[in-house]
Amino acid sequence: TSYISRGLGRSYGDAALNRDAAVISHLRLNRFLSFDEKEGILECEAGVTLAEIIEHFLPRGFFPPTTPGTKFVTLGGAVACDVHGKNHHRDGTLGKFIVDLKLLTASGEILTCSPESNADVFWATVGGMGLTGIILSARVRLRRVSTAYFSVDTERVGSLDQALERFEETDRNYQFSVAWMDCAAGGAKLGRSVLVHGNHATPQQTQISDIRQLVPPKRRPFNLPFSFPSRTLNALTIGIFNSLTYGLHKNRTNQIVDFDSFLYPFDVIGNWNRVYGRQGFVQFQLVVPLEKSREALTGVLEGIKKTKRGSSLAVLKRFGPENPGLLSFPLEGYTLALDFPVRRGLFEILEDLSRFTARYGGRVYLAKDAVLKPELFAQMYPKLEQFREIRHRLDPKGIFSSSLARRLGI
Repeated sequence: TSYISRGLGRSYGDAALNRDAAVISHLRLNRFLSFDEKEGILECEAGVTLAEIIEHFLPRGFFPPTTPGTKFVTLGGAVACDVHGKNHHRDGTLGKFIVDLKLLTASGEILTCSPESNADVFWATVGGMGLTGIILSARVRLRRVSTAYFSVDTERVGSLDQALERFEETDRNYQFSVAWMDCAAGGAKLGRSVLVHGNHATPQQTQISDIRQLVPPKRRPFNLPFSFPSRTLNALTIGIFNSLTYGLHKNRTNQIVDFDSFLYPFDVIGNWNRVYGRQGFVQFQLVVPLEKSREALTGVLEGIKKTKRGSSLAVLKRFGPENPGLLSFPLEGYTLALDFPVRRGLFEILEDLSRFTARYGGRVYLAKDAVLKPELFAQMYPKLEQFREIRHRLDPKGIFSSSLARRLGI
C-alpha cells in the first residue's frame, strides 16, 4: 500500500487524501524540541500547529515569519504546501525561513535537509505536498515582534485597475497587503476592492500597558451549530453581500487591531464552512505573471461574471519573486483566491479557469486544487520532471502517494 502524511486536513482538495490506501496522522507528533532565543530558531515536530507556536512564543516576543489565513495548520503541512501570506511581496514563502528539516524517506533513512545540505531534496520537500517522505521535524526562524498588534490602513478603490495601481504605489510601505474584491461588480466597477495594508505595531503606536502588549484579549469563539440550506448562497445573495461589504468599509488609517483580527478573521468562527450548506464549497487560487496580470485578471473576473455564479469571497495579493521550490506555487505577479459554493457545473467552470490561467503562464495552487488535469499541471509547473527524478531516487517503489499525486500524474 501507499501512505501520505496528514496534519489538520486544511487543504481544500485531495492533497492529504489517499483513496484505498493509508494516511498517517501527525497530530500526536506535536512536541517543541528546542528554542534558540538569541537567534529566534524554534525546532519542533511536524504536528505542531501555528496556533500552538503563537500561544507559547508570542508572549516571549516571537511570531511565525509568514502565515496563511488560518493558524489552524501544522508546521509540516505548511512546509509541504510552502505556504504564503499577506507579506509575500516582502518576505516570500515559509520555505525561506526553514533552517533545516528532518525527512524520513521510503528506505527508512532520516535525512537532514537544508538549503545548504541535501538542497535538492530540501527544495523538493518544501512545496512537495508530502510526496518525498515524512517530515518529522523542522527548525524555523521566527520573527521578533514587540507587540501582538498591527497598524492597519484601509482604502476603498473603484476598479481592478485602481487596485493594481495602489498595490504598485503602496506595497513598498507595508509588510502586509491584501485586497478583498467584489466579484459581483461589473462594467466600470469590475474588480472594485477594499485594500488592507498593515505593519507590526510598535508599543508607542498601541498605547497599551506593557503587560498586555504581547498578550491581547482573547476572542470568544463562536461555533456555527448547523449547516445553512444549500441555496442560501446564490448569485443574488452573493451580490448583496459583496455590495454591503464594499459599502460598509471606509477609508481609515493607523487603526490598531490585534493579530487575530488582522491575520485570522475566520478562525473565531468554528465550522464556518457550514455557511455553504452540506454540499460545501471549493476554493480555487491562481497566480498570473506580473506583466500579464491586468489582462489576465480582467478576463478571470469577466468570465466569473458571465457564469452568473459569483464568488462569495475573493482575495487579491501581490507576490514577490518565486523561490527554488520545485512545486512551490508563488511566482512574481498577482494571486486571486476564490470561493465557490458547490453546484452542478462548477467543476467545468473551474476547468475553464485553469485553462485560462495556463494560457497566461500562470499556476493553480495545489493546496486548493480539485480539478486540475495532468497536462495543465505539467505546463504550469516546469520543474516537474526535476521533482519526479528526485522523488524516484528517494522512493522508487512509490511508497508515498496521494489522491492528488495520482490525479495529476506526479
